[in-house]
Amino acid sequence: MANRTLTRAEVTDALVHEVGLTRQECSDLLDRTIELIGDALQETGTVKLSRFGNFVVRDKSAREGRNPKTGVEAKISARRVATFRSSPMLKARVDTTS
Repeated sequence: MANRTLTRAEVTDALVHEVGLTRQECSDLLDRTIELIGDALQETGTVKLSRFGNFVVRDKSAREGRNPKTGVEAKISARRVATFRSSPMLKARVDTTS
C-alpha cells in the first residue's frame, strides 16, 4: 500500500456508511470530537483513548537550532507540543498489517 493520508472527508464518509447519519451530522460529530480532544489537552494536558493511545502535552524549552539548508543558527522559542503514544493494541494491529 502506498503512503496515503486519511482525510476528514474520508472519515466522514466512513461514518455515514457505518452509522447511517447524514453527511452533515457525521461531519459535525467528527469536528466536535476533535474539538473535545483539543479542549481536554488544553485543560488537563492528557487524553487517553482506550485501545488507541494517549495524547500528552509536553513543554519544550528554548534552544538553539540550525537551518539545515543554510547552516544559519537560529533561536527556537519555548513552546508546548502535543505528542501521541499508541496503545499496545494499536501497535499490534499496525504490525500485523505490514
